Amino acid sequence: MRILVSNDDGYFSPGIVLLAERLAAIGEVTVVAPERDRSGASNSLTLDRPLTARRAANGFRYVNGTPTDCVHLALTGLLDPLPDLVVSGINLGANMGDDTIYSGTVAAATEGYLFGIPSLAVSLVGKAGRHFETAAAVALQMAERVARAPFALPVLLNVNVPDVALADLGAVEATRLGRRHKAEPVVQMSTPRGESAYWIGAAGNAQDAGPGTDFHAVAAGRVSVTPLQVDLSHHQQLPLILDWLKK
Repeated sequence: MRILVSNDDGYFSPGIVLLAERLAAIGEVTVVAPERDRSGASNSLTLDRPLTARRAANGFRYVNGTPTDCVHLALTGLLDPLPDLVVSGINLGANMGDDTIYSGTVAAATEGYLFGIPSLAVSLVGKAGRHFETAAAVALQMAERVARAPFALPVLLNVNVPDVALADLGAVEATRLGRRHKAEPVVQMSTPRGESAYWIGAAGNAQDAGPGTDFHAVAAGRVSVTPLQVDLSHHQQLPLILDWLKK
């Protein structure tokens, strides 16, 4: 099994190092990741300058671009043959609900999915990062399951793992995305030159977090696995728009 590993925290992050080590037990692992933290980069591609792909001492390749750049470069120029699986992570912090729109972790996996390759985005929910081993074990189990029972169609799975010891981890639950309240206001500050500068505010708290959501599963200590799609068409509003265009 050939596995492409990427992330949005950078090729040096502890999550990606551990992920690559664990996945090497079941296949040939290639790592292509950003040269620095690109959290929040979403699905952006770099089109205004050329990209470079350098090799670190541990064999990882790192790219001066976004997570999407990394996977796109790997699939269109660096790898032959193509991988059987793309795994993005292990991200430090949740990627649930509205987070998926902005997430570079999810974006890297999405790029693999767009190329017709089964793809996983794996995140460790929390800020402390105490139990990357738990998320790595879950990622390995998911990859083994893909190898053992492959899907007939490409899938994009968003996996969120509670930051607890593996022995304390609950079951794996298939979920839908929840929703957050709107983000906190920007934090304004002044530069040494007296100019106004702004930090983006914190994400909002969970709003739709009932049974069946990713928020609910993780809060109960379970692994959340959410199948995602890229179709942004609002199909339920098509009749509304058709009627509106007649006015």
